[in-house]
Amino acid sequence: MSSRDDIQARLFLEDCKRFAGILNVAARDLGALVLDDDKKISAYVLHFANGRRIHSMSSNPDAQAGKRGGRVLDEFALHPDPRKLYSIAYPGITWGGQLEIVSTHRGSANFFNELVEDVKHRGNPKGFSLHTVSLQNALDQGFLFKLQQALPAGDERLAMDEGEYFDFIKSGCASEEIFLQEYMCVPADDEGAFLSFDLIAGCEYRGGEAWQLFADGMLADGRKPTELYVGVDVGRTRDLTVIWVIERIGAMLFTRAVICLQNMTFSEQEAHLYEIMALPAVRRCCIDDTGLGMQLAERAQEKFGTYRVEPVRFTANVKEALAYPVRAAFEDKSIRIPHDDKIRADLRAIRKTTTAAGNIRFLAESGPDGHSDRFWALALAKHAAANPAVEYAYHPVRRAGRMDAEDNRPVKVTAGLGRCGGLW
Repeated sequence: MSSRDDIQARLFLEDCKRFAGILNVAARDLGALVLDDDKKISAYVLHFANGRRIHSMSSNPDAQAGKRGGRVLDEFALHPDPRKLYSIAYPGITWGGQLEIVSTHRGSANFFNELVEDVKHRGNPKGFSLHTVSLQNALDQGFLFKLQQALPAGDERLAMDEGEYFDFIKSGCASEEIFLQEYMCVPADDEGAFLSFDLIAGCEYRGGEAWQLFADGMLADGRKPTELYVGVDVGRTRDLTVIWVIERIGAMLFTRAVICLQNMTFSEQEAHLYEIMALPAVRRCCIDDTGLGMQLAERAQEKFGTYRVEPVRFTANVKEALAYPVRAAFEDKSIRIPHDDKIRADLRAIRKTTTAAGNIRFLAESGPDGHSDRFWALALAKHAAANPAVEYAYHPVRRAGRMDAEDNRPVKVTAGLGRCGGLW
């Protein structure tokens, strides 16, 4: 069994143990076993009395090679390379067993959706049996009743009927597109999106990765960052003010904080920004100074200096210059972002359109949780990191002695301006 990450692999095996207990089947948890020491491949193993085993492992496709028996590819569309995973897993059922693929959609361009489309519209050349379970299907088959049996007293969902629960779930999603994909088995349309789901998912942190920056300037892994860059997209009422912090390590950009401020006064927003800017590792900050951001950028420049704070006025040309480097970073996987539905929704909401005059425009639908503010904050942080940090240092040069050769002096002193001389 292959899952998205190590945590999911462990949870899958826990479900297998629980199901084995229901069936009264003898099973022994062998814990994590190393399958290939050279490639550092390990799996969680459940051993049954009849000699059969379940190997539950994370998404490394190489872990599938050379193994026989039935396969389950869990959260298939979320794997970094679903097509490669399928290509390696499929030969394993040559001598028996079956290949099961379980997943939600991750965009219309994902290989998982290609397999679904093969079944529906291309004559099912691979011979799959397609089973689709949407939220509506589950509610029709008694899901809400089962859920309510497990809820604690006082939970608001206890009083809901199926229609109310459906609306409750839908209203809690980051966007209509996310709801349709996560709950209704309808893949998001990648044709009009500036960033596809595959690009976004391929750059998300894996479950359990320590990536956050704490208020004391330390990272979750105990390390102190040395080079931080900040992007600020400014809003006030309906739109968010988003502060996005990234760390540059070589050619890679790692998200270290995403701070969303809504319905806050100007002084409160300013205080949050200054707390970040006070960190010694912050090299540069780019602030959207369109409209409400103008004062924030101006005051930040006064406090931290023009060399650390750059105001950026959003125009059509500027947005184009900001957006394309973000997509390039996702395409070459040189950026890491949190796995978060609201971030995904903001990144997905950006649409590139071309006017009748041939001009490119970047548009986004505005929802109750912002107007793609996270995308533009990330773009500004990426722009801040585009100019390499310059390290300043003072290196004194001693006076030349009688034994020094003049040609070997790094700084040559003339006799024209008193005893100290001048530079030439």
